[in-house]
Amino acid sequence: MYAAHHQLVLRYCYRRLGDLEYARELTQETFVVAWRRRRDAPEPAAPWLYGIARRVLADHWRTRRARPVTVPVAESTDAGAEDGGFDAVSLAQDLRQAFIRLSEPDREILRLVTWEELDLAAVAQVLGCSRTAAGVRLFRARRRLHQLMDTPPPVRVRPVPTSVRGGAL
Repeated sequence: MYAAHHQLVLRYCYRRLGDLEYARELTQETFVVAWRRRRDAPEPAAPWLYGIARRVLADHWRTRRARPVTVPVAESTDAGAEDGGFDAVSLAQDLRQAFIRLSEPDREILRLVTWEELDLAAVAQVLGCSRTAAGVRLFRARRRLHQLMDTPPPVRVRPVPTSVRGGAL
């Protein structure tokens, strides 16, 4: 199981942490937990391991008291090579901005489907919910992402003082 799934779990952790050393540590921790629970391992084992890794990562973030740092949606290195290269880069930037504005649960389900290439049954196993609930969560996450793609990010403007006294701010 370790040989067959180590790289998958390592990539899963790295994509969520953005730090290869922490990803390696948490991958090892995931397999320690999997070893202890090996009698519970289903076939296929990858979604089960992703579920364990997800909980290991949650423990990591809780102990660090920090929000998860995620690797942004991968950029295409050959976006300019095809017709409309500028449009492809613009779309990737818009997608990245919209993705960042999603809630963490929405980002996670989209990552599981796109990055980890899991089907709904496997996503449900990772998230610890029914296949139907995973389908609803995925539908809603996609809908929110689409809405954010159509809505520009809020612009933060500093308030201007209404009066200036003595010529100094």
